[in-house]
Amino acid sequence: QVQLVESGGGLVQPGGSLRLSCAASGSIFSIYAMGWFRQAPGKQREFVAGITSGGTTNYGDSVKGRFTISRDNAKNTVYLQMNSLKPEDTAVYYCHADLSTIAGQITNYWGQGTQVAVSS
Repeated sequence: QVQLVESGGGLVQPGGSLRLSCAASGSIFSIYAMGWFRQAPGKQREFVAGITSGGTTNYGDSVKGRFTISRDNAKNTVYLQMNSLKPEDTAVYYCHADLSTIAGQITNYWGQGTQVAVSS
């Protein structure tokens, strides 16, 4: 079994910053890509940012220049530094990983989500 556990969400004022973390654990052989998605009430889940095992990053248009994704391969952990937060960034943020397991299965996993609220 594999688990992705997110942390770091909370309430922040507009213009503020938060840092999300997601740690993967369990029967992992190798993690290929990790990323963040978000889902606001009444909206579809959208891509926020992604990073490959080699460090190549990409971002959704709405967060470019404000959010930074990074990764610690030794800890199987991905981070999302969110700056200049706006009320429209309010959502549940989900961690995602594409990986292979010790049993040889290539699959993907989602975390349980962490709430980010941006409000004055």
